[in-house]
Amino acid sequence: MDKVLREEPEAHGGPLGCRRAANLMEVCGTHSHAIAQYGIKQLLPQGVRLISGPGCPVCVTPVEIIDLALAIARLPQTTVTTFGDMVRVPGTDSTLSREKALGRDVRIVYSPMAAVETAVEEPDRQVVFIAVGFETTAPMVAACILEAERLGLSNFSIIAAHKIIPPAMRALLQSGEVRIDGFLCPGHVATVIGLTPFARIASEFGLPCVVSGFEPEDIIAGLRGLLRQIDDAEGRGENAYQRCVKDKGNPRALATTDQVFEATDANWRGLGQIPLSGLRLRWAYSRFDAERRFDVELPTPREHPGCSCGSVLRGLVQPAECPLFGAACTPTTPVGPCMVSSEGACAAAYRYEQ
Repeated sequence: MDKVLREEPEAHGGPLGCRRAANLMEVCGTHSHAIAQYGIKQLLPQGVRLISGPGCPVCVTPVEIIDLALAIARLPQTTVTTFGDMVRVPGTDSTLSREKALGRDVRIVYSPMAAVETAVEEPDRQVVFIAVGFETTAPMVAACILEAERLGLSNFSIIAAHKIIPPAMRALLQSGEVRIDGFLCPGHVATVIGLTPFARIASEFGLPCVVSGFEPEDIIAGLRGLLRQIDDAEGRGENAYQRCVKDKGNPRALATTDQVFEATDANWRGLGQIPLSGLRLRWAYSRFDAERRFDVELPTPREHPGCSCGSVLRGLVQPAECPLFGAACTPTTPVGPCMVSSEGACAAAYRYEQ
């Protein structure tokens, strides 16, 4: 598949009206699952290939973040809170789920504000929230930091692991590892940051970028927009999710994020270090940074040697091409985060495309 994705696809015709073949990358795990669930790949014209990218926030979280959470969970009088998918993602030597079974206080929450409430209710415990996600969840976490400050909490902190999508898209294009003829862009991220950042990428690389929603008709509309641009030799940002996405996004959410966070270089699983692709707490709020608060020793980060998650996240291989897929690695016994996460490409392929 690596060789196939690097090659020029064969020309085709088809019901979507594009006379060229194309490799299209969806940069959203929710898109990946909807595409698999509704069999959208089977509806496309011959020669149009859909490739999953780094659109799963749990999947792109590097091992060292998991290791930090594990080390903090092992401290006395400490509670680690997280969204559900993170508890099963393997670190170097354990998982949060395993630590919970050993008696560590690891709790699943459905909102970061629930972690703040826990800190209020249990002032004798240090409460840590693992803040993963893209631009969509960052405003909520920023609001939690502001609330913790208002309440004067000294027992609440976060592991800051947010990622920013547009720099990762640029990194994929600049690497030249895989041929990408167009990006199907994430509607929920665009709801916050707007169409403009994706339009800049389209202009910079002359590459079609279409923001899409998540219903089957939304995805088909987004793909049709990409193929129409490719057919017309265009490369621009297009909004196929106008009922939710505005050009400049959500100014209030952006302002809240900007008040609390600033851009920083970040390590992505599979993609490595990408400049200004993460968020860290501004100095004024650095007392809420768990990495600064807790002095813990971390192991040298190590992933399972047979796991292909990194290659899947870069679009180099399809999930089923991983030698562990469906055998050693299943949703019941996941080896890598792409099989763990509800937004992971491997989980989608296993559930819907087996």
